[in-house]
Amino acid sequence: MHPAPSIILFSTLSGAGFGMMIWLGAGFGPSSRGFAFFACGLALALATAGLFASLWHLGNPRRAWRALSQWRSSWLSREGIFSIAALACFGIYALLWAAGQGRFIFPGVCGAMFALATIYATSMIYAGIEAVPRWSKSPTPALFVAYATAGGGLGVTVAALPFTDPPLATLAVSAALLIAAAAVALWWRMRAAAIGLDADGSTPETAIGLPALGRARLFESPHSSPNYLFKEMVFRIGRKHADKLRRLAFGAAFILPLLLLGIAAAMPSWSPVLWLALPVHLAGVAASRWLFFAEAEHVVSLYYGYR
Repeated sequence: MHPAPSIILFSTLSGAGFGMMIWLGAGFGPSSRGFAFFACGLALALATAGLFASLWHLGNPRRAWRALSQWRSSWLSREGIFSIAALACFGIYALLWAAGQGRFIFPGVCGAMFALATIYATSMIYAGIEAVPRWSKSPTPALFVAYATAGGGLGVTVAALPFTDPPLATLAVSAALLIAAAAVALWWRMRAAAIGLDADGSTPETAIGLPALGRARLFESPHSSPNYLFKEMVFRIGRKHADKLRRLAFGAAFILPLLLLGIAAAMPSWSPVLWLALPVHLAGVAASRWLFFAEAEHVVSLYYGYR
């Protein structure tokens, strides 16, 4: 499918922002007011920037509020409701904390739970599209949650640098989250790579109702020029380019941040190198998100002769 830059920015930035809300709301990180201003501000900024980026994908962003009315059947609507609830609860938690009132458990936990629900709802927007077997028949929710929690943990660790030297336990937790997310990413990749367009039984032969007569082939293109479906749902990327980008994305998202965490653990005087970890990780996640869309095959592409 065509990778829209707005959706890539949304899923990358909001995932990290809501991931930070999960760990901050659960009580991780220093308790100082300075850390509250910086870490909570960073989490809210990332989540809000991602949500605003998603509006660029709409034909008429002023009508985005109407999507909230379909919560009974739409994961997109549920995502919007959960994100508003997460921002509201976490905003109250951050204000009380930054004002010197301490870290109140109830709004913090509520914000963390709604943030996790938002990430899950975002993943189900794609996992629920049965016309893209690569998404619907793979552990897509686990992939989104793993990326968000790992990025959030790394963000909390980096945000604490100006206020305290990161203890070994914090660095170890961040490293463990990155390793777990890397394992889930590899698992998802292996599962997705084995799933083709015919995973749900849809083939050109079944489409025309004559599967017993052998393989069907496209005699002539359905359209004289590319239309919306072809531009948005049929996207091809060379295998060599995809393999190269996949290695770069994996290295930036996981390998380099782990190396920086290791340097900070072995040489505390070098802990400022961790400032690089979060932007490098986000760049890797963005590249992975681009591949997530670019390599997805919609069954409508069978109509255009792809199989």
